[in-house]
Amino acid sequence: MKFSKGAQFMIISTFTFALMKVCVKKISHIPAIEIILFRSIISIVICVFFFLKDNISPWGNNKKILILRGVVGSIALASYFYILQRIPLAAAASMQYLAPIFTTILGVFIVKEKVGFKQYLFFLVSFLGIVIIQGFDTRISLIHFIIGVGGALFTGLAYNCIRILKTSEHPLVIIFYFPLVSLPLAGIISIFNWVTPLGWDWMYLLLVGLFTQIAQYFMTRSYQSEELSKVSIINYMGIIYSLAFGFVIFGETYAWMSYAGMMLVILGIILNLKYKKT
Repeated sequence: MKFSKGAQFMIISTFTFALMKVCVKKISHIPAIEIILFRSIISIVICVFFFLKDNISPWGNNKKILILRGVVGSIALASYFYILQRIPLAAAASMQYLAPIFTTILGVFIVKEKVGFKQYLFFLVSFLGIVIIQGFDTRISLIHFIIGVGGALFTGLAYNCIRILKTSEHPLVIIFYFPLVSLPLAGIISIFNWVTPLGWDWMYLLLVGLFTQIAQYFMTRSYQSEELSKVSIINYMGIIYSLAFGFVIFGETYAWMSYAGMMLVILGIILNLKYKKT
């Protein structure tokens, strides 16, 4: 199967995000908001470098939507980092992968995209796979569930903001507004809950920033290139990476039904991509 350019961008983004998750979980002793602080600093430095290199104005045109994207994106990331550090990797990822469903549903109302009935069925197939993978895990409390689902909802809203900005803003400008908003907020909160990084912590913090920047760039290019309903479901591929990394790196194990869930996730992705090509 030949993937569209938007789909290729999303595949790269999904894999890089998976690497970022591993790094965040490796430094679970550091508060999530503090990780966001370091991530924001790294992102701003990278963005400014390319702004100067390519002579791009960082301020953009639609400032209200850019700021909104920064706010909802910050809430989504803080929520996700929080649960990522406290529950198994694949379980946290499965909650975040509710985001494509929220993205598509919100997209119907916000950017007026049309979604076929068959696509909803394909989303349901992938979602059913995630439910099977997660199962009834006693390691996940009600507060973890609420924060995880809420974070996915805010992620869907952030992706729709990107879609609105697709013709008016450079991808780096959209990315830049996230750390621009999150840096002062994370800095103030971190003062009251500071944990000084030691040794390898600094490397993982750097990698979180680099991997997130790469993933955000390709994700932004993807949502600017294709309809939300076409590329958002590819995010579900990340559950496969999370299961693999969780087992190999953190020794996390799951019931055999997880493999059946993985197949359903992949099936939903393939069916959706094939449907969109017809």
